[in-house]
Amino acid sequence: MADDLIAFQGSLGAYSDLACRTVFPGMGTLPCPSFEDVFEAVREGRARLAMLPIENSVAGRVADNHILLPNGGLHIIGEHYQRVNHCLLAVSGASLETIKTVRSHVQALSQCSKLTRRLGLRAVAHADTAGAAAEIARLGDPTVAAIASSLAAETYGLQILMKDIEDADHNTTRFLIMAREPKMPPAGTPSVTTFVFRVRSVPAALYKALGGFATNGVNMTKLESYLVGGRFTAAQFYVDVEGHPEERPLRLALEELGFFAREVKILGVYPANAFRRAAAQSAEGDD
Repeated sequence: MADDLIAFQGSLGAYSDLACRTVFPGMGTLPCPSFEDVFEAVREGRARLAMLPIENSVAGRVADNHILLPNGGLHIIGEHYQRVNHCLLAVSGASLETIKTVRSHVQALSQCSKLTRRLGLRAVAHADTAGAAAEIARLGDPTVAAIASSLAAETYGLQILMKDIEDADHNTTRFLIMAREPKMPPAGTPSVTTFVFRVRSVPAALYKALGGFATNGVNMTKLESYLVGGRFTAAQFYVDVEGHPEERPLRLALEELGFFAREVKILGVYPANAFRRAAAQSAEGDD
């Protein structure tokens, strides 16, 4: 049943698949070839929810989704932070002594470069981590390994030669949970509001547009720009702020934004994940 499915981009066993199963263990997962297909699956009712990676603490933002979000027809209803624990996988009978080549997504390869250099492995880029795992399972070659998740090992019947092989121990991906209809938490709940806007083509427009967030004490946790419409003079800004539009500080800030910006569009108002709150408290402690 479509109401029991959550869509993600990639193959079964991908980190997005793992994120879906972590947050919604009672739901089935629907793999999709592209991010566009993920949006389409939810819009058409073939899945109830979507799980989209938006940024990684090592690799940065997922640019495709920043472009798709404003016009994808879905609403952000939640966020999830998934720790990325890379594993070195191989077929039964293989060992660290037999493997000569390792396959994975280019980002996973770069995130595990210290190990691959130490083992003297030749890195071969693949479209995705789980797809690389599926491929070496089909090959049955003990000289070829893959970097992927423990879920991929389980899915494709591979053995784990090594766990937690990533270079950075903070490697975490932030996901957005999407739905056809908005699901706004009540005011007073620790919340995140995500929106996009464009500024008018006048001097200091961006400075003036953002001033209301500072004067009203609204914490802006993300501000990114990207070109739209194929023009170098047309930039759209993607913003995450802490707060709820029905609370006075953010309401006033958004009203002020409206004077200097155009096409302000809220993509979602959703509960702030506990990981976000813990990270903020940790940062305050470091100060």
